[in-house]
Amino acid sequence: MADVTQVRPIARLLVANRGEIARRIFRTAREMGIATVAVYADGDAQAPFVREADLAVALQGRTSAETYLDGQKLLDACRRSGADAVHPGYGFLSENADFARAVIGAGLTWIGPTPEVIAQMGDKLSAKKLMAAAGVPTLPAAAITAKTDVGKAAREIGYPVLVKAAAGGGGRGMRIVKVEAELAGAIESARREAASAFGDDTLFLERWLETSRHVEIQILGDSYGEVVHCFERECSIQRRHQKIIEEAPSPALDPKTREAMCAAALAAARQLGYSSAGTVEFLLSGKEFWFLEVNARLQVEHPVTEAIIGKDLVREQIRIAEGERLSFSQADLAINGHAIEARLCAEDPQNGFLPAPGPVIAWRPSTAGVARFDSGVETGSVVSPDFDAMIAKVIVHAPSRREAASRLARVLETTQIQGLTTNRDFLVATLRTPEFLAGDTTTDFIERVAPAARRQPARSELIDACIAAAIEGQAVRRACARVLTSIPTGWRNTVMPMEQLTFAAGDEEIALAYRARRDGAFRFVVDGVERHVSPHACGAGKVDLAIDGLRLEFLVDRQGESWFLHGPNGDVELIERPRYPVTRAGGLSGALQAPMPGVIRVVAVKAGDVVAKGQLLAVLEAMKMEHRIVAPRDGVVSEMRVAVNEQVGNGQLLLTLADETEVA
Repeated sequence: MADVTQVRPIARLLVANRGEIARRIFRTAREMGIATVAVYADGDAQAPFVREADLAVALQGRTSAETYLDGQKLLDACRRSGADAVHPGYGFLSENADFARAVIGAGLTWIGPTPEVIAQMGDKLSAKKLMAAAGVPTLPAAAITAKTDVGKAAREIGYPVLVKAAAGGGGRGMRIVKVEAELAGAIESARREAASAFGDDTLFLERWLETSRHVEIQILGDSYGEVVHCFERECSIQRRHQKIIEEAPSPALDPKTREAMCAAALAAARQLGYSSAGTVEFLLSGKEFWFLEVNARLQVEHPVTEAIIGKDLVREQIRIAEGERLSFSQADLAINGHAIEARLCAEDPQNGFLPAPGPVIAWRPSTAGVARFDSGVETGSVVSPDFDAMIAKVIVHAPSRREAASRLARVLETTQIQGLTTNRDFLVATLRTPEFLAGDTTTDFIERVAPAARRQPARSELIDACIAAAIEGQAVRRACARVLTSIPTGWRNTVMPMEQLTFAAGDEEIALAYRARRDGAFRFVVDGVERHVSPHACGAGKVDLAIDGLRLEFLVDRQGESWFLHGPNGDVELIERPRYPVTRAGGLSGALQAPMPGVIRVVAVKAGDVVAKGQLLAVLEAMKMEHRIVAPRDGVVSEMRVAVNEQVGNGQLLLTLADETEVA
């Protein structure tokens, strides 16, 4: 038992973060009887996490640097709100030793490892040296300083090399370099991204393994020297070095390898005198493993560990920070079943997983199976280009890995998320690939297996959705009618032509003709086939109908000419065509547009420059990531429309390219 004189109960907890992780920490704090404080950027003022806190403090800014990375503003928020403790979540300042010291120096409780440990592990090169001294295998690496001959260092390590942010996490500030000609540009780009995401642009080089697995060990320690591991997670399925599917336990570990990796993680934790939650990350190839880094914080994927061990890691973090001992020992922990987490993100898998911020028209988590949703949005939320693209984490725990994968896939496809482009269909396809089900999940999985990026509904499904939209539209118009309201639907005193509607779904068009009958049913003709439709409920955003005797249910949302429907097989989006043609101006030939809202960080060319296909034209920063705008073909920059540090909107014209013959 902890000495009660050393226990310092927390009364009011400020979470120095946003979105789903803020909501998740608030949930545990409330269960422990602790009041909660949110802090928020301008764009987050209406976000769910702000409303759910007992108190909320505006940080008076829009970007990360102006808000969640401004330590002084966060400390001022503690003072104004009366908070006596700070939980940093993950990302932002969670691994910033100076911020941890400032929190402690202000007389507040810091929920996390000590600043000394954060500093040691924040310098990933120092961490590697410490692990090597402890006998843990490490990959070759070299610091990048003003004195470093980076070309020589990379050659000594051996290509391919990874340029990596020393203070980084979440895949930011990382670039794979396969040839020396790409090295300087990769370093420059990674340095900018690291400075933006972490406020620290320190970089190093590391040997890159083309094919391996990313396996990490969850550790917990208290201030009395007790340290435990909570087994492993595998996080090998990644894009842009960011994890999107995580699971526990790893399908690749046999008992002997698991024991060796967990022992190495405990040795690392004891060497550091580690307290609070943390993760020791490894790369695994066959039975061999190499130390990657220690994340001195809570991980995004912590829920899968909570699921298999039946413990609340945030609760343990809070108790340890209060001065309590760990509430369980190593002997109390065992692996129970299998858990898989998918990160649902506002991004486009068909366009290189570029972020796709925008409004959330409809958000309705699935009830098709038992699942945990850690989300940062609700219907009406806006996913901002200023922050991470993650919408929610969806976690399933089942007796076996196959059952967990099957249920998670079904939960995802029956969750309604519409109004913006997401990776949901890609996640579902991934979980159902033979390779995933067989546990063949190395870090090159996406490139090697290439799961389908987008679900393409069958035409029969699209027709059903179009009929549901037509029924809902007819019911809404009928409810809004101001005249002849007492006359039943379908009543006519003469023969009238059938109503006509046309919808577009991607490249497909569906033309409907329909007529209401006096018994409340409808006669539809689609693709030359007559359909008998009997509505059971409609007009309030939910359509329950039978089409030729097949009973179906759709949730329906409408925004102008756009229809968002969620049916038995998932989401369907339709565009209702106008009855009369609408003339729209055509696009500019050779126009390059912003693929998403963001800030221009680099303009590499000017009007009149001759460029080659693939040449860098500009760099757009959005959602804490850099995106390179390159020439789609050879040509001449005929017009440059943007400048460095300019904010641009989605689809905004950046520059135009012309053929050399056009400007000769």
